[in-house]
Amino acid sequence: MHQIALQRLYNQRLVGTPFDKPEAVVAWMGAVQSQEYALAKWALGQRTVAMSDDLVDQAFADGKILRTHVLRPTWHFVTPVDIRWMLQLTAPRVHALNAYMYRKLELDEALLQRANGVLAEALEGGQQLTREELATALEAANIAAKGMRLGYIMHYAELEAFVCSGPRRGKQFTYMLLDERAPHARTLAPDEALAELVTRFFTGHGPAMIPDFVWWSGLTVADAKRGLDMVRSQLFQQVIDDKTYWHGALLPTAPIPAPTACLLPPYDEFSNYRDHSIVLDQQYLDQASSTVFGGFTVIDGKGVGNWRRTFKGGAVVVESAPFRPFTRAENEAFAAAAQRFADFLQMRLVLA
Repeated sequence: MHQIALQRLYNQRLVGTPFDKPEAVVAWMGAVQSQEYALAKWALGQRTVAMSDDLVDQAFADGKILRTHVLRPTWHFVTPVDIRWMLQLTAPRVHALNAYMYRKLELDEALLQRANGVLAEALEGGQQLTREELATALEAANIAAKGMRLGYIMHYAELEAFVCSGPRRGKQFTYMLLDERAPHARTLAPDEALAELVTRFFTGHGPAMIPDFVWWSGLTVADAKRGLDMVRSQLFQQVIDDKTYWHGALLPTAPIPAPTACLLPPYDEFSNYRDHSIVLDQQYLDQASSTVFGGFTVIDGKGVGNWRRTFKGGAVVVESAPFRPFTRAENEAFAAAAQRFADFLQMRLVLA
């Protein structure tokens, strides 16, 4: 099982050869969970050579990576070329999951379509508007748009490929029309899209099992099996302890300095599997799920603690909450990983 964890480290480029641009990370992974934008940038940064927080921000501002609700009812980074076919494939499942809230908030299909028309008119011509500014436009059209109701109106518009992220305005996020933000987005036939998503997941996240793909994609087991049937010749499989793992051509797993630590942000793709037993021992499960520390500390492919960052006096303060005592070498590896994070932020590091 440890070999599976090490192969994932290499396939996800947490060790070995990094990517040269943040958009290359997103394209390789298919989609990268990003509800906590500030820390999700670090998920891209630590898989990219010589990268900084400012450079990831610039890639986002330039539209090289987009942020929208896709796969599941949560935010993801996607590339402009992939956003449309991925939405077309996964949006029906997300709509089904949102159906209860649509009804509770009195958002029927006719009203949501009318809201999309208002949003389209407000954003036409390359306009970049905040959620609050769009709420004003909706209210002017006699569509109540406050709180959760506004959130689900925008969520629906994203799923219907009307809007996606625009550049940030200061610390505020904006929306743009997807047609204008990603004019060269690909469209694929349903089977082609399913085959592409299955290939992308097992190549970028493998070795992984069918339940891992179902968890990540929001699609069904039947979808996963059908997609695997279409691309079986392009993938490889391993059977370990009667469990079948699928993957693309594995990257060389040259020996890495032991111990090697990675400070993963909340919701990082390395921990985004249905089966957590590969990277997290059962004895640490309660500590991992109950901690107020959001980040996940991985040493040599195994989850061994949590971490968090705060800011004080122009420095980033990195605190560790290990599940067990670290050895001196592991403490040094943690400090080295924390320094990489501070370098990414271009800030002075304080270890707590």
